[in-house]
Amino acid sequence: QLQLVESGGGLVQPGGSLNLSCEASNSLTGYYAMAWYRQAPGNQRELVAKILSNRQATYSASVKGRFTISRFDRQKMLYLEMKDLKLEDTAVYYCYAEFSAALGMEYWGKGTQVTVAG
Repeated sequence: QLQLVESGGGLVQPGGSLNLSCEASNSLTGYYAMAWYRQAPGNQRELVAKILSNRQATYSASVKGRFTISRFDRQKMLYLEMKDLKLEDTAVYYCYAEFSAALGMEYWGKGTQVTVAG
């Protein structure tokens, strides 16, 4: 069972930056995909950014060009660098790890709050 713990959330003004971290309990080597999701009040959880084991990364249209995802498997870390934050980026951000979706080996962190407010 993989444990994921997010950190780095907080309150930031529009246009500001935050760096989120996700520490895993075990090495991430072999995990097919790592990702960041977010959920704002009243909204469904949505994919923000995803990075595969070959380091191919994809982003939602709303964050592309502003956010950068990275993973360091042996260090058991996933990061999300967020720049030029907007009010609509306010949400709880969740770390996600997929070893094998077919085998049900998917894991979630408990989330970290990001609030963008002036």
